[in-house]
Amino acid sequence: MRFEINKRRLIYLAFGAAAFLIAYSTGAAVPMTEEEAQTLTREFSKQIEGIDQNGIFLNNVRITLIMFVPAVGSAFGAFSGFATGSIFSALASSTPMLGEVPPLVLLITPFGIMEVFVYGLAMSRSVMLIYYLLKRMSWRKYTIPTLIELGIAAGVLFVAAVIEWQMIEQLGGLDASITIDPVGES
Repeated sequence: MRFEINKRRLIYLAFGAAAFLIAYSTGAAVPMTEEEAQTLTREFSKQIEGIDQNGIFLNNVRITLIMFVPAVGSAFGAFSGFATGSIFSALASSTPMLGEVPPLVLLITPFGIMEVFVYGLAMSRSVMLIYYLLKRMSWRKYTIPTLIELGIAAGVLFVAAVIEWQMIEQLGGLDASITIDPVGES
């Protein structure tokens, strides 16, 4: 059996990435009170306390693995995108400089692009796996391609975590960069 990239897979990937971006943008656009923003920022700060490159990687892999689950994964991916956008909104409300930055700018960082690619891949495969299961296709037809995609996702997320951590350190460490990357930290 050979693994090949076909147009259908790429279209599903594009739809998965678009779904994540729409959910993220929606989360970033939802207005919140100052108290809600402070609470969300405080909870996010606790969640990332002491995190490093490995913690970023493990968190993002955990999120991605859930996104691969048939049906549940796509919904979780949309929720994760919305929650990440909400975190951006909360951070922007407490950081005047960040408040001037369009939410999608964060996603055009090198690690942001990689994470959106992986989340789009995972969400699209969740939908494809539903299709395969409903069509009662032999698991042999989709198991190996799915495992290869899981490996690709893990590799891309590892590189993204390295880049993200390097950028965090260059910007003055975790306390200074809390407003830099809420991506995937939902």
